[in-house]
Amino acid sequence: MADDALAVKLADRRVPVGGDWLSGAELAEITPAELIRRAGALKPLLAAHALEAERLRRPVDEVIQALRDSGVFYHFVPKSYGGLEFDIDTFIDVMLPLGEGCASTAWVTSFCVEHNWMFSQFPKALQDETFGSAFPYVIAPGVTNPPGVASPVEGGYRLTGHWKFGTGVMHADWILAAGVVPDEKPPRVLFCALPASEVEVIDTWRVDGMIGTGSNDIAVRDVFVPAHRTLNMAEMREGRAPGSKLHSNPIYRMPMLPFLALTAAIPAVGVARSAVSYFRDRMRERVSFGTDLKQAEKPAAQMRLAHADVLTQTAELMLRAVGRENVELGRRGEATNVEARIALRVKVAHAMRMCREAVGTVCEASGASAHALDNPLQRAQRDVNVMSSHVVYDLDLANEQHGRAMIGLPPNSPLT
Repeated sequence: MADDALAVKLADRRVPVGGDWLSGAELAEITPAELIRRAGALKPLLAAHALEAERLRRPVDEVIQALRDSGVFYHFVPKSYGGLEFDIDTFIDVMLPLGEGCASTAWVTSFCVEHNWMFSQFPKALQDETFGSAFPYVIAPGVTNPPGVASPVEGGYRLTGHWKFGTGVMHADWILAAGVVPDEKPPRVLFCALPASEVEVIDTWRVDGMIGTGSNDIAVRDVFVPAHRTLNMAEMREGRAPGSKLHSNPIYRMPMLPFLALTAAIPAVGVARSAVSYFRDRMRERVSFGTDLKQAEKPAAQMRLAHADVLTQTAELMLRAVGRENVELGRRGEATNVEARIALRVKVAHAMRMCREAVGTVCEASGASAHALDNPLQRAQRDVNVMSSHVVYDLDLANEQHGRAMIGLPPNSPLT
């Protein structure tokens, strides 16, 4: 366990109470178009608090509450539990303006929305305990690295571990944490759901980008997890988890990893959009050094603007295509197709690279002033650099797996 001086009991943080949930009548008013409209209306709020999120090193409470009130966290909660059960394209449309406003807050939001889909993969008893009871949706980080140890005991498992990158933990009510069952071959990795009050948050999130996510470490020691709160991660990866048999919508049978990669890439497209927009507006006023020409009159700047814009649009199109193809794998019952999953994930890795290139392209043409701390371009570059370092966007690894699959070789990585 980490130094007690750095340990923060999550119970000391504000967690939701009954008054935070939307009523059935309020949820009935939310159509896909309405949710998209609400997300777009929140963009200025996220942008206005982006610097404060960096200062706090976590999302701002006021912003998280506004997101709760908008209904975004109900997106993938099954209709059978009163959720919205909206589609992937709507998810992208909702998350993109949030990414334009604040990459850190959008990253946390997109993951936590997607993690409700993960809860829908668990046995019915856990879904009844959460969606069907006290938590119409959950805010929960999902931590896997390094995996903890889930030791079998009567009625469940004893979980011990210390995980990195707990995105969402600063406003969490539940936690998803991976644990390896000892002495089993091949290794069996369980996703364990436990109330946030049972974990410790370790203050480790001191980084140069995505500072406002508050993605601190999470630790537990010898905590009992009932069997119904566990899920075989291999089954979720292949679209055959217990929850996939409970809900008829094919989104609940799609493979996990392409969806996870897509989820985390949406804020990057939002950041690239905002950087392109900011550069376009700024070049209309910026005068090139040694001339009386505005930058907008320079062909080189025009070419950079166009290149960055096309990169950003192409990345978005790729994400939408991946989302639809991933749902089709679920619809056709082909989520176990490793080659198809690999092909989708490598596309998302390339989309992330495009976003990073788009932001870099406009930053390079923006002069030294782009690195001033009050210039949003410097934050966009720091944020997209950190986002692209997520393991699912390791382009060399993704390309290697795709190349192996193309010539009939099995994957040599668990990221499939």
